[in-house]
Amino acid sequence: MSGIAVHQGGLASAAVIAELQARCFAGAVTLAEVWSQAAVAELLASPGVWALLISHETVPAGFLLARSAADEAEILSLGVCPGFRRRGLARRLLGEARRLCQERGVARLHLEVAADNASALALYTGEGFVPAGRRKGYYRREAGPRIAAVLLTICLDDDEPTF
Repeated sequence: MSGIAVHQGGLASAAVIAELQARCFAGAVTLAEVWSQAAVAELLASPGVWALLISHETVPAGFLLARSAADEAEILSLGVCPGFRRRGLARRLLGEARRLCQERGVARLHLEVAADNASALALYTGEGFVPAGRRKGYYRREAGPRIAAVLLTICLDDDEPTF
């Protein structure tokens, strides 16, 4: 897909990221779980937190928020807007995140995903992430039962043992 650009975001990107998160997760999480612009700005101002934005032409299409500490990093949130899904944008964001992590000396990258999110689970496991745990009843939905979170990790350092 041509016209795709990935770039790092910063504190000035807080409003765009908050809007993207609301669009990406509409109906999948409760309104209480969608981060406000102020919450995103506070997060981005925290040590080790960084963001990636992906756009098609000039239209923001997705984001990734992560936090690095020592030799580990965690993807805090990753989303692609519904109209841009199934075009490899999440994979591009993951690839750029892995590249940045490796540049920063990160040995392991972690994330969590709702157990009922089959497409995200397929993406992450297809990219080499492996299950590392589970949190029962972690995600709330607008309607229905709470959903478990699957914890996933990937080793980015060839010298590190895998789980």
